[in-house]
Formats: sequence, structure tokens, C-alpha cells
Amino acid sequence: MPSSKFDIIVYGATGFTGQLVAEYLAAQYKGDAGLKWAMAGRSKDKLATVRDAIGAPADTPLIVADASDPASLKAMVAQAKAVITTVGPYQYYGNDVLAACVEAGVDYFDLCGEPLWMRQMIDKHEAAAKASGARIVFSCGFDSVPFELGAFFVQEEAKRVFGAPALRVRGRVRDMRGTLSGGTAASAKATFDAVAKDLSLVALLKSPFALTPGFEGPKQPPGSKPFLEEDLQSWAAPFMMALINTRNVHRSNMLMGFPYGKDFVYDEMVLTGPGEKGEANARKVMAVNAGKTGPAAPKPGEGPSKEERENGGYDLLYVATAPDGRQVRAAVKGDRDPGYGSTSKMISECAICLLRDTPDVSAGFWTPGAAMGHQLIKRLVDNAGLTFEVEQ
Repeated sequence: MPSSKFDIIVYGATGFTGQLVAEYLAAQYKGDAGLKWAMAGRSKDKLATVRDAIGAPADTPLIVADASDPASLKAMVAQAKAVITTVGPYQYYGNDVLAACVEAGVDYFDLCGEPLWMRQMIDKHEAAAKASGARIVFSCGFDSVPFELGAFFVQEEAKRVFGAPALRVRGRVRDMRGTLSGGTAASAKATFDAVAKDLSLVALLKSPFALTPGFEGPKQPPGSKPFLEEDLQSWAAPFMMALINTRNVHRSNMLMGFPYGKDFVYDEMVLTGPGEKGEANARKVMAVNAGKTGPAAPKPGEGPSKEERENGGYDLLYVATAPDGRQVRAAVKGDRDPGYGSTSKMISECAICLLRDTPDVSAGFWTPGAAMGHQLIKRLVDNAGLTFEVEQ
């Protein structure tokens, strides 16, 4: 049985994102005597400095644990009901933390956007997690919580309006203010490096069903070139994070027992506006995407200022289309920059939601949406600055 010493341990609390997670827990759950949490990282001195800087209580427990020392990770995990890890790229630094959680039957939450590594971990550890009681929840940040829940939310509306879920859903980014996280850039680069070393992984990386072992659905839109979407009166450009988000949406559909159908088609693009200007912007997006994993990309541990995080935000449009052409539309919006400000709130609420609102979720590998659905939406709306609305 997992230890009841701590409900949550934030591993990587001295890193840029980990610090924001700890800061959120300290502020949002101040005075919540029922939540016992701790900060973990490589250096006790650094942890103490961060604890004081974020205004966490002086008695917030500090745990020394290092990705290169599996024994220290096991000792950390042994004290927890759940571990939040922000230490990526996960294919470099995540194997031993995840394995320790699986072995100990401890819940695990990360910000992973690395589909190849996720699939390798599912194949390697799924049976053991089910046996130990561990619930492993990948992708609890901007990739892919708002996208996965956006698809879930618009399908609930489709059921209400059409009498059945839609077999075709589009996710469209209408607005996104904020920087790509250094961790996201590093994860994308690590994934491409892994493929370069082992070309047999190319097919898996390209497959929209990379995260649905044993299930292959219909052909999906490639999402690789700009085009004009007439019904939305806008040009659409490729979206860098579609590579992970679309895989997670299909995985959610599978984990929930295919409520969207086995012929479900889903894609994500960025809307860049109408006319010649919209077309020019779409081509600019393609050029910018290419640079986001290049030498100029932000480094892990780098990130925007507090002001930049608070002035950021995002607006995602979801369009579900019935076979007769009728549409329902929904919007998901966040009140902070996506890669850091909003992500740190989302992963924290994922961990608390599983702990408090959906404790009966069975062991195994999950997506946040499939595990927590409605309860997670409610928690994100109540606490984390997200909104989910049907649009007319």
C-alpha cells in the first residue's frame, strides 16, 4: 500500500515548472490541513531557497532525490500517495521515477509530450501497474488537458443536440499568448533524436494511433499544410502540439470504451484569419514551428516572467460535425500563458482530483480526461482559471 505520509510529492520543485507547481499548491491549498505535500529535488539547499521564495510554509517537507540515483527515487516514492514529476525530457529522466511508482503502487502525474516514450512505458509497465494499484497519468499540462477535455466537452454537447457523439471533431487554436516551454522544446528534440537513432520508430511516431495499442482507427487528416477552412472563414496552419494532443484524444476515446466511435476522426490546427493576410500568417506559422526545436528554442529551466505568464492565455475552438452537416461548437479558454502558468495549475489539480474526487479509478495507464472527465473540468473551472462554454 502507498504510504500516507504525503498525499503529493512535487519532484523537480527547484526547476522552473516544478517551482510554479509548488507555488500553486502553497497558495491555492493554504490552510487546507487535509492536504499533505512535500517538495523534492537534487539539492536540499536549493529546495529550501525555493520554498522560502514562493512563500510556502517554513515546515514544508523537503526530500532529496536525484534522477541518477534510483535508490533515492524509491525512497521518495515510498513516502507518497502520488508523485508529480516535472523533470523532463522524460525519456532521459523519467524511467526510474515511473518504474518506482509502478512498483510501489503510487499514483504518477507528468507533463509528458513524448508519444514514443509514453508508448514504450505503457507496453513495459501496464500489467505491473494494474497489479500494484498504481495509476499512471501522462500529459497533465497544456499538452494535452485542454485539448482532450475540449473534445470530451464538445462531444457531450453533440450527444445532447444530435442524440449521438460526432464522428468528426476539429480542435482549432484561435489565440495563444505565451511562450513555448523549454521543456516542450527539449522533449520534441529528444523525440526526434530517438527516431534518428532508431528509424523503426518513424512509423509509430507518424501514427495517430501510437497510444492505442491493439487499435487502429480510420485515416486522419495530416495537418501538415495550411488550407482555407470555409465554414470557419479562416486559414488554418499546422499546430506543433497536434503530434501529442491528437494521440492523447484517440487514447482517451479507447480508454473510455470508444464513446466517440471507432471511426472517430480528429485533428488540430491553428486559425490564422481570413484572406491573403490569413494565408500569409499561416505560412509564417509553418516557418516559426520549424524554429521551435532548433538552436534558438528556449532551454529547459528557462521561462517567461511572472508578468508574461499572467498576461498570457489561450482560446481553443472545438467543432463537432454530424453526418448531416449540423455543427455544435465549444470553446476552452485559459487565463495564463499555456506552457507554464496554466500548466502548473492543471497538473496540480489533476493530482488532487484523482486523490479526492475520483479515488475509485482503477489502476493502470490513463489520460486525465478518460480518468477524471467531468470532475476534472469542474475543478479546473473552479480553481485553475479555465472556462468551458458552448458557442452558438
